[in-house]
Amino acid sequence: MSHENGASRGLWPAEEQLVPLHAASGTDTAIADRAEERLVPVPEVGAGEFTPERIVRGGRREPEEGWRRAIFTLSGGRIAPGPSTEERRRRDLVARVKTPVSGCRKIAFISRKGGVGKTSTCLLVGHTFATYRGDRVIAVDGNPDAGTLGHRVRRETTANLTTLLADAERVERYADIRGYTSQAPSRLEIVASDDDPQITQAIGEGEFRRIIHLLERHYNLVCLDTGTGVLESATQGILAAADQIVVVSAPSLDGARAASSTLDWLETNGHRPLVDKAIAVINGVRNANGIVDIDRIEEHFVKRCRGCIRIPWDPHLEVGSEATLDELNADTQRAVLDLTAAIGSGFADSTGRRQ
Repeated sequence: MSHENGASRGLWPAEEQLVPLHAASGTDTAIADRAEERLVPVPEVGAGEFTPERIVRGGRREPEEGWRRAIFTLSGGRIAPGPSTEERRRRDLVARVKTPVSGCRKIAFISRKGGVGKTSTCLLVGHTFATYRGDRVIAVDGNPDAGTLGHRVRRETTANLTTLLADAERVERYADIRGYTSQAPSRLEIVASDDDPQITQAIGEGEFRRIIHLLERHYNLVCLDTGTGVLESATQGILAAADQIVVVSAPSLDGARAASSTLDWLETNGHRPLVDKAIAVINGVRNANGIVDIDRIEEHFVKRCRGCIRIPWDPHLEVGSEATLDELNADTQRAVLDLTAAIGSGFADSTGRRQ
């Protein structure tokens, strides 16, 4: 960081906050040399102090649930008990979900075992990001075996990944690409795959690179659902573009083994940074005290990944139809928010600063 950048951000001591006059002058060299010796202190107090956090008094927030909510309602809003521990935790999670990004971030959801809820996990994370963030979020069906992501929201168009690829050269603005997507009430957009697996299997690494390059010009977050084969050409294109991965496992011995072997393959095939930043998901947990020791599975993935989240079994997801956050059980909603916040935390760089 240069001295000038440090001064502009207020990171230097007051006595060192000096800027050379010639930086903004168009004078000749002689004058500039003399001007370098004349340094003007930057004022310690300026317009930068007028931020909402410093000046605007926070109004009383309406409690969300429990006895605090009851008191607030019965008093007509005159009495507003402070937030509970759970409410404070939720607000922190939402803040992490809303972590700002520069450019576009791509999150790939992977699993080498089918039927573990990878598609529904991708969809629910997309819904959560779109619900709380103000930027554009899209989910893409990258399953070459006629994936089902497009059937989990109400379709607004018959267009799909194949037609978007065919027309990619003519897509220049967001309004153009919007004709190829379906938008859920959460504001999440979906690009569906073709229902014919012979067509989708022909879409390989190069095609997905093109699609992702197109989408990152118009969206801030791209959630990428994948097939069950990490060696598939389409998945290779997705992994090459991904900033983060979410590895989804069933709460079973073979599911955990398959998820861990996926991480093994990624580590030995040039994707170690993705493994280090990965989030593991144990999906569909019915009973933490069952025959399978979920605690040990979680402990294993915590050692290998940046975090591990359990998502409970939910009857709403069992149907395989349109999935919305509102219809999930409360425990499932909390788990999905936990997962999305964990992904959002990964938008910060290695120094811990939010980008």
